[in-house]
Amino acid sequence: MDGFEPNESIILIAATNRPDVLDPALLRPGRFDRQVVVPNPDITGREKILKVHVRNVPLAPNVNLKVLARGTPGFSGADLMNLVNEAALLAARRNKRLVTMQEFEDAKDKIMMGAERRSTAMTQEEKELTAYHEAGHAITALHVDKADPLHKATIIPRGRALGMVMQLPEGDRYSMSYKWMTSRLIIMMGGRVAEEIKFGKENITSGASSDIDQATKLARAMVTRWGFSDKLGHVAYGENQEEVFLGHSVARTQNVSEETAQIIDAEVRRLIDEAYTAAKRILTKHKKEWIAIAEGLLEYETLTGDEIKQLMKGEKPARDQGDDTPTQRGTTVPKAGKSGGSRKKGGEPEGGMEPQPQ
Repeated sequence: MDGFEPNESIILIAATNRPDVLDPALLRPGRFDRQVVVPNPDITGREKILKVHVRNVPLAPNVNLKVLARGTPGFSGADLMNLVNEAALLAARRNKRLVTMQEFEDAKDKIMMGAERRSTAMTQEEKELTAYHEAGHAITALHVDKADPLHKATIIPRGRALGMVMQLPEGDRYSMSYKWMTSRLIIMMGGRVAEEIKFGKENITSGASSDIDQATKLARAMVTRWGFSDKLGHVAYGENQEEVFLGHSVARTQNVSEETAQIIDAEVRRLIDEAYTAAKRILTKHKKEWIAIAEGLLEYETLTGDEIKQLMKGEKPARDQGDDTPTQRGTTVPKAGKSGGSRKKGGEPEGGMEPQPQ
């Protein structure tokens, strides 16, 4: 990269997603004079990226890219392309001529929560335990001080989980408040507390292992990195080396004293114990609503945030009960099938209509 004359007009461009492991000699002045950081797109950027990727996809009239952009915080351009491809594949499997909003929602759930594993054989006892566990997460999410809106709850195995409760933020988040973090800890503890209240302490399962792991990591970050502990003060306490990668030493270095490590462990335990107590208080106070959500999950397997609120009011979710009222799930988009070109003429669109990309 040295030795070019000023009049040779040569421009070098390079890209990486791991700038932290580049050789410092490569980044010194005179090598790459300008560094451009490209973060994940915001809501406006996601909408524009989706418009690019759906150009050759036949969309149904009910597809709203702005809604999809709002529901995909943190997605990169590649993630959004994957979302469009998954939705198109789902529409093809369902013999639809157009890709509807339902396919985009199902594709988004698959990417964010994992693929459904309906072939997994769960006993009735396991289904019941999973339903009450997930209902515990859902009811705490609705009654903590600050939390993202409830998006969906399911007891259909997805990815490596037997069930899941999904929350979606209303907008892009660039920082987190102490109240949001403590509320998040309460939600994580809601599943284990629900198992204990419903089935007894001697019958709780290992289903909360992921919740406990995430809660511990969050609580540890709160006291060691973000200064949320009065005992430890506003000091960043480095852990042992987090990652062994190119250019990093394999040696592990201890950055905190034994006494400080004990205080850190005690503060992490305090935050999680307080969250556990708060979760138990919420589930005891709202036991009727919690049981209603669990019974709804056992009956319907998957519930949206609006359907959960309906169940809490004692109402049945508005599902297609076999009448001829069109619902969101039962789309009126024409299906692929045998159809002649003569059907193009007429008032109503038939299966032979050519899709018109938006």
